[in-house]
Amino acid sequence: MKKFVLWGTYCDDVLQKRAPFRQAHLDYLQSLQQQGKLQTIGPTQDMRRVFGVYIAKDEGEARALIEADPYWQNQVWTSYEVYEWIQAI
Repeated sequence: MKKFVLWGTYCDDVLQKRAPFRQAHLDYLQSLQQQGKLQTIGPTQDMRRVFGVYIAKDEGEARALIEADPYWQNQVWTSYEVYEWIQAI
């Protein structure tokens, strides 16, 4: 399996916009982590960007995992980029 870095952006008024979807988002992330498909994820301090590390067979699978997230489906995340990551340490 390969690792993929997610860099994404949040919508304006993220704290209000995410409220109805927060629990579904957290449940989804916990499920991914239990399946060994998510190493870490979280927002930057200013709540403008999200960073995560997904574990997938290829970029297509990583993108599918991201796009299945309630935050993506409900426009809490407004854009994202994915990069294959080589963990040196």
